[in-house]
Amino acid sequence: MATTTSPDIHATPEVKHTQLLIDGEWRDAQSGKTFATMNPATEEKIADVAEGDAADIDLAVKAARRAFESGEWAEIDARDRGRLLNRLADLVEDNLEELAALETLDNGKPIRDSLAADLPLVVDCFRYYAGWADKIHGDTIPIRGNYLCYTRKEPVGVVGQIIPWNFPLLMLAWKWGPALAAGCTIILKPAEQTPLTSLRLAELALEAGFPPGVINVVPGYGPTAGAALVKHPDVDKIAFTGEHLTAQIIMRDAAETIKNVTFELGGKSPNIIFADSNLDDAVAGAEFGLFFNQGQCCCAGSRVFVEKKVHQQFVDKLVARASNRKLGNPFDMDTEQGPQVDQAQFEKIMGFIEKGRAAGAACVTGGNRFGDKGYFVEPTVFDNVTDDMEIAKNEIFGPVLSVLPFDSMDEVVTRANNSVFGLAAAVWTRDVAKAHHIARQVRAGTVWVNCYDVFDAAAPFGGFKMSGIGRELGEAALANYTELKTVTVSLD
Repeated sequence: MATTTSPDIHATPEVKHTQLLIDGEWRDAQSGKTFATMNPATEEKIADVAEGDAADIDLAVKAARRAFESGEWAEIDARDRGRLLNRLADLVEDNLEELAALETLDNGKPIRDSLAADLPLVVDCFRYYAGWADKIHGDTIPIRGNYLCYTRKEPVGVVGQIIPWNFPLLMLAWKWGPALAAGCTIILKPAEQTPLTSLRLAELALEAGFPPGVINVVPGYGPTAGAALVKHPDVDKIAFTGEHLTAQIIMRDAAETIKNVTFELGGKSPNIIFADSNLDDAVAGAEFGLFFNQGQCCCAGSRVFVEKKVHQQFVDKLVARASNRKLGNPFDMDTEQGPQVDQAQFEKIMGFIEKGRAAGAACVTGGNRFGDKGYFVEPTVFDNVTDDMEIAKNEIFGPVLSVLPFDSMDEVVTRANNSVFGLAAAVWTRDVAKAHHIARQVRAGTVWVNCYDVFDAAAPFGGFKMSGIGRELGEAALANYTELKTVTVSLD
């Protein structure tokens, strides 16, 4: 995708909304509380945002229920739902530079990534599901006897959606697109670190013509707003993207009302480099697969398995690339890596770096804080990492890459699968048989061959094992937001 350059891109975009959106109206939290959202590049406050809690969630759920059962949304034609999604996509395109700047301000990601990756993918996602809105249908089934049997796919109802801070707008689009196409109503709880673009997009949704109560946005904290959403008896479904430990809490809480849940969770994705690969391409892919978005990707290729024949050559090339990455002001179009999202994430990453050193891994580049302001971490590469080290087992969610040498294909498959996670994997080889063998044997929801981080709204994404339940994107995501009903009619 082409990178946009514009004199209108600046470091202080206007923050238009900091209140809750409930039933089509902007309002303060009932408690009157607010919380600060911070600029991770400067450690300065951007704005104070209304802090929703259980009382606000209850109002939002009631609004969503009314809209689902008796409002304009309940009667709208499927094709008109698609029209509204396309209109929302139009408005995102019309305001793309503003949204990209706001995302960079609140999250810290480089503006060139917000412009060239995040926002175009948001538009594509909305347009993809706009096309699905009038194509969600059931089947006729030839059963025994003189009966007409058919199925209907109906919206699951009121859905609670909880999204993370690493791709705030894109994760919103992944959730809103299929839910709205299916005819559901939504209560969104954005991450407390990055609420601003969700609120701005909610305003655009109103402008697009979505009726009041269809989309509600309640910023707040997980133990208050998030827990209240999960436990609310009138919420039919919870969709969550985030850490597996939080998903475990959500599963326990959702059990009280037997809620439908889908999870897109973390990973410790293996990126397997064979000696017969194009090594320069593999090095570039490994760099991108880990360091993109400051390493804050659930599918980051954080375990790079390298065949011993090319191990040292690979490491030398990777260190050269990683050490030359440009860190700094995320609003500089030349910046490749911005800050981590907040102080807690920064400290977590630095703690893992110290654990790597203490365990005996070789830190061959990086490993330090960058600068004296903002939550910047140098691109860090550890070599000769072993499978039992914490940096090889746990999700770091930062710019820390581990290189693990291997000898054989059977060995690397076993080691790649030796994880509680199974979100993504990649293999680099010129041998098509070897590539398909790895793709078949590795337990992961997505396997990339001679590429990394290739996403499309049509391609399902999700994980095996503790990396999730269900799939985002593609036709598969519509199953998250529909119930299947069987109708049998006597023809006698």
